[in-house]
Amino acid sequence: QVHFVESGGGLVQSGGSLRLSCGGFGKIFDIDFMGWHRQAPGKQREMVAIIFADGSTNYVDSVKGRFTISADNSKNTVYLQMNNLKPEDTAVYYCYAHVLSSMGRSDYWGHGTQVTVSS
Repeated sequence: QVHFVESGGGLVQSGGSLRLSCGGFGKIFDIDFMGWHRQAPGKQREMVAIIFADGSTNYVDSVKGRFTISADNSKNTVYLQMNNLKPEDTAVYYCYAHVLSSMGRSDYWGHGTQVTVSS
């Protein structure tokens, strides 16, 4: 059964850095895109970054120039390098992927990892 697991969250001071990882497990035949969403307390979940199979990327405006998404499709893994973190980046970060498996093409979400940025 396909599933994705995040790691790398934690507590960091404002201006610090964290690197999130998300690995996919199970019989994954192809990956169309992978990305990260986040949800802060009392707010709706928002897209943070996405990377497509051709390597193209897109970011929400608030993280441009600070966050970098990358992927290693051979390992079914997506990364999010977060630099110059701000308190407003505090949220639960979820990875997601649109993949082809024995079940067809589907979306998969991780369970989330907490990122807390102190001022």
